[in-house]
Amino acid sequence: MSSKLVYVAVATALVLAACSEKPAETPAAQAAPPVEAAPAQAAAPPSIEGLPAGDYKIDPAHASLVFTVNHLGFSHYTGQFTRFTADLKLDPANPGTAQLSATVDPVSLSIPTPPDGFVAELTGEQWINAKAFPQMTFKSTSVAVTGANTADVTGDFTLRGVTKPVTLAMTFNGGWRGIPQDPHARIGFSAKGVLKRSDFGIDYGVPAPGSTAGVSDDVTIAIEAEFIGPPMADKPAQ
Repeated sequence: MSSKLVYVAVATALVLAACSEKPAETPAAQAAPPVEAAPAQAAAPPSIEGLPAGDYKIDPAHASLVFTVNHLGFSHYTGQFTRFTADLKLDPANPGTAQLSATVDPVSLSIPTPPDGFVAELTGEQWINAKAFPQMTFKSTSVAVTGANTADVTGDFTLRGVTKPVTLAMTFNGGWRGIPQDPHARIGFSAKGVLKRSDFGIDYGVPAPGSTAGVSDDVTIAIEAEFIGPPMADKPAQ
């Protein structure tokens, strides 16, 4: 074979080899580690400081008294009372001295879509017995401040002529001294508590120990309430 042919063959082989080689892969760029956002600062809880001391009365248009019981272990059955009054004596500088009293009309029991005669049954002798005991009352005996805007309010609760201590965990939601459109101090609270109905002589249908067949002895109370207080103070003279 002539040297020219050998040269052509070698050159061809080199070209084919070069074409068959894969180009070197460019290394993938390394992703930058995610930057963690700084934790958001929690908003400061509302404070009663700066609100006027004095007598506050519940605003029934902005209040609710709801209770819940467990039914057969299948659902949490809810009702409410729609007529009630409440008075609060408050000194924002000394919240532990607050005094709260409330009265509930048991005949104002309201149940969503009740069967015929059901409300009358619940307000009858076997349950609330509203005819013999036309009021339920609560009167605070102590206030334990538990946080910047929370307190446990313990008081005497009377139902069916029986009085037992009940504690409400209360949260202060906010308030103001008054504005031209609402020229009185206004404050708002949420409260929750639990009582045993059998403590007040209402033991019909309480499940046997270890069973849920019936209506729970525990009754959970949830209250939302706004109170109207002293009139808005005049602005100081300039």
